[in-house]
Amino acid sequence: MKSINKFKMAVTTITAVFFISACGQAKNNSATSTMSEPTLSDNSNMDTATFGAGCFWCIEAVFQRLNGVVSVKSGYSGGFVKNPSYREVCAGTTGHAEVAQIVYDKTKISFDELLEVFWKTHDPTTLNYQGNDHGTQYRSAIFYHNEEQKKLAEKYKEEINKSGAYPNPIVTEITALTNFYPAEDYHQNYYNQNGSEGYCRYVIQPKVEKFEKIFKNKLKH
Repeated sequence: MKSINKFKMAVTTITAVFFISACGQAKNNSATSTMSEPTLSDNSNMDTATFGAGCFWCIEAVFQRLNGVVSVKSGYSGGFVKNPSYREVCAGTTGHAEVAQIVYDKTKISFDELLEVFWKTHDPTTLNYQGNDHGTQYRSAIFYHNEEQKKLAEKYKEEINKSGAYPNPIVTEITALTNFYPAEDYHQNYYNQNGSEGYCRYVIQPKVEKFEKIFKNKLKH
């Protein structure tokens, strides 16, 4: 895990630009998706992480670019309604968070490194919003898949809070993954397929560009 001192120096360098419509106000679709668990190969080097950090389009765009990340799927976790639609989740009535579920190769990137990217690419001190995206569906969250992930996430959160890297306490939810529902097809690979749209150009692109500068040694070639 990177030192907390280095984290403190870098934490303010990634700030998305939020001055157009929010993620939840973009095109909508009421189509539902079936519940799914990540499908991993027999390769024991593969593992899965699930993060919520605001709009899942942003999370997906960032983690897709990391070397060692095999796949990223946008979806919904942490709620109580089965098979929710985007419209229902955006209404804030299902309890779900927008998340990205990441399958990664542990020989190329560790969960510690994924956590570092997670903490540095959103504001974990704002409760239930990121920029213009407001609501419980945009909460900062780590849905851990095993006890090791839980311990690492809690340790990292505690160390960052103690370091004073942020002026306010971290409010990131750290909870066990109990469900994951893939989002509708049009949400998948969103930034790569819709880069010319306003939200992509003015919100996601600046975030990705800053991320790429800081993590240039961890990017796919």
